[in-house]
Amino acid sequence: MTRIELTKKGIITEETKEVALSEGIKPEILASDIAEGLTVISRNTIHNIKPIGIGRGLRTKVNANIGTSKDKVSFDEELEKLDVIVKYGADAVMDLSTGGPIRDLRRLLLKKSPISVGTVPIYEAAIIAAETHGTISKMTPDDIFNVIETHAEEGVDFVTVHCGLTRKAVERLRDEGRVLDIVSRGGAFLLEWMIYNDRENPLYEYYDRLLEISKKYDLTLSLGDGLRPGCLEDATDRCQIEELLTIGELRDKALASGVQVIIEGPGHVPLNQVELNIKLQKEICKGAPFYVLGPLVTDVAMGYDHIAAAIGGAIAGAAGADFLCYVTPAEHIRLPDIADVKEGLIASKIAAHAADIAKGITSAIERDRQMATFRKNLDWNGQIEMSFDPEKIRQWRSEIPPSEQEVCSMCGEFCAIKKVKEALQKRK
Repeated sequence: MTRIELTKKGIITEETKEVALSEGIKPEILASDIAEGLTVISRNTIHNIKPIGIGRGLRTKVNANIGTSKDKVSFDEELEKLDVIVKYGADAVMDLSTGGPIRDLRRLLLKKSPISVGTVPIYEAAIIAAETHGTISKMTPDDIFNVIETHAEEGVDFVTVHCGLTRKAVERLRDEGRVLDIVSRGGAFLLEWMIYNDRENPLYEYYDRLLEISKKYDLTLSLGDGLRPGCLEDATDRCQIEELLTIGELRDKALASGVQVIIEGPGHVPLNQVELNIKLQKEICKGAPFYVLGPLVTDVAMGYDHIAAAIGGAIAGAAGADFLCYVTPAEHIRLPDIADVKEGLIASKIAAHAADIAKGITSAIERDRQMATFRKNLDWNGQIEMSFDPEKIRQWRSEIPPSEQEVCSMCGEFCAIKKVKEALQKRK
């Protein structure tokens, strides 16, 4: 039985107890939320990792993307990226490889990763079709589902599947007049296939087949947003909502079948529409966990898109988003290097933490309280440990002259905390 089926029967597993303990909630509450589709535990039954909970009342989680491209293939670099994102606190990693021996890399990541692993199987299916037949249009539904099953049987924990991109949605796209039609790579592959073959999206048409595969491995489906807005001008338009309505229906069908689902969200969204998008998703998809890329709140932050995404991510998380996909400084420019991965992850972790404070997550609030106490006591070791990048802070502190080690070199002898503390002690 799947997790949903077990919890519906009132069975609280050791896995559920483990996640509940790490989140500081009662196992009975977590089990109930899993049964209702409000929370998922992202772990394939054959993948030996620590289980991760994503959903209502839990800490906002962060995913980091890595992977090769046709122009850059280095397993060593991708494994180093994995080490970095694990070190700096990613909750999940997605392999978005589109070049080189991608199956070998995926197997290696599954072997090495101590955190939940996600993939986008349509990438591999499309690449195989292009290499075998010279065109994506000759890909068959069996090709797609065979790749999905391979990912599941190898241990992948969650997969992005663009099931909501239907023929009806494509017609909506034709009529909408978007500035940027589709920026989702998986969505673009499927759109090309649907138009050239004049057929419905196989992931929608044969959705029951997808559910059967998922049940076998308790694979979590991440219902992808192939029509997510790729610029502010296209945000919250009819195309996006058309797809979201379909995804909401597919979410209900998955829950009834005992399959865990998370919902993917936009993209590029103006600041004043971020909360609206979260509320729309939560209403249409009946509270299902929401996984957002950013969202980026401006289109012109090239080189600093991790900051634009962190701003949107903090607001989205505070409004109820459960899972943030990081964005690196290299977004829209090139494949991120190791430094980009670190910067992007830390920015997203800060956004998630800020959201958790707004949500009232006790552990997040306590972390900030501890930082304030350490600052009051001029306890630098404590402050460093509370930070998101201890190594960076230690390096900067090592550059401060010994005579100024008690305070920061910005304030020096005029340190407000130190002077007030001394003044108050004199008054006593």
